[in-house]
Amino acid sequence: MITSFILASALALLPTQVLASNNGLAITPQMGWNTWNKYGCNIDEQLILDAAKAIVSSGLKDYGYNYVVIDDCWQKNERENNKTLLPDPTKFPRGMKPLVDDIHAMGLKVGIYSSAGTLTCGGHIASLGYEEIDAKTWASWGMDYLKYDNCYNQGQSGTAKLSYDRYNVMSQALNKTGRPILYSLCNWGEDGPWNFASTIGNSWRLSGDIYDNFNRPDPACPCETYDCLLPGFRCSVMNIINKSVAVAQKARSGGWNDMDMLEVGNGGMTHEEYRLHYTMWAALKSPLLLGNDVTNMTAQTKEIIMNDEVIAVNQDSSYSPAVRMWVKGDQQMFSGSLANNTQVVILLNAGDNETKMTATWDDIWFYSLPNVDSSKSIEVRDLWQKKNLGKFSHQITLDVPAHGVRMVKFMGSAQSS
Repeated sequence: MITSFILASALALLPTQVLASNNGLAITPQMGWNTWNKYGCNIDEQLILDAAKAIVSSGLKDYGYNYVVIDDCWQKNERENNKTLLPDPTKFPRGMKPLVDDIHAMGLKVGIYSSAGTLTCGGHIASLGYEEIDAKTWASWGMDYLKYDNCYNQGQSGTAKLSYDRYNVMSQALNKTGRPILYSLCNWGEDGPWNFASTIGNSWRLSGDIYDNFNRPDPACPCETYDCLLPGFRCSVMNIINKSVAVAQKARSGGWNDMDMLEVGNGGMTHEEYRLHYTMWAALKSPLLLGNDVTNMTAQTKEIIMNDEVIAVNQDSSYSPAVRMWVKGDQQMFSGSLANNTQVVILLNAGDNETKMTATWDDIWFYSLPNVDSSKSIEVRDLWQKKNLGKFSHQITLDVPAHGVRMVKFMGSAQSS
């Protein structure tokens, strides 16, 4: 399968990489499923077990989706002897370890959620001041992943140093357990985590919470750029893309810009919009955490989230996020280097009408090649249609649907001889 090839390629390059929090994880962006987008607080053991079974039976596991992440509202609202976190016994009557063991037996990994504050965003007990105790507890349960939020942080934010120090306490606690636990910071881009989180974590959120909408402005998500005093929530797909492009190149192997969980399959967008959503998360090297009901997926949803050629771009061993080369009104063009001298190009049309879009060889290789030979004839493959489009030179012009993308792979380089 695709994941075996990608993992082998990534491990081959491992000695040259500087790993984010020295835990050897997230060599390529993590993939999996998270409970929050679809279910919020309405979770229990059976729902999570059913999702894990579906990830295996549907084939999602074979495409690389291997983390099952239990988000907020799993906790009992008091600590045992004022120390140890406990799962809600009505939702998890067997406790957490038997559930984790069952999921591990399926060949999957398990994640848990908390907040770097006194309470979680859902108002449950969180981990500020209890980092070592909680890290040991999660390690004893066999957890492989921590999503660590930013609510009720006691004012310990406002500068990069304050946020770094607060999140670093948990980083050190996780590493001290001796268990490899992927550390996913969820501080919504506050205090510029792209500048400090790569030394302590494996991924960091860039924005307020996503919601299942393509481009609707919402007062709860007031900022249009990454430099934002109020990250908010109900941020649309295009809002997050436009915030991400400025800091895309801060990502590297072991530490990734997190554009939030995927909404594909939740019903709020069209098929073309979901395809654009998935394309840009893959190309910008965001973690790919599904947020839909994986026990009941349409053929269209599967067509998007099980496209091995698009997933391969996300997991490529060059570890290079695509770069936005230009913006022209509602149109944007992205280009990114891939392994084996290949290149991914995305033509994005956020407008309401289908349009023709053109990318020249100078557009595509402006940053990556010192000398571009525009006369080079290069084979181009459409990654969504899964077919070769033929050879092109000088430029490529394609029809791009409204609220859609064309994602193509150049099977060679325009490097001048």
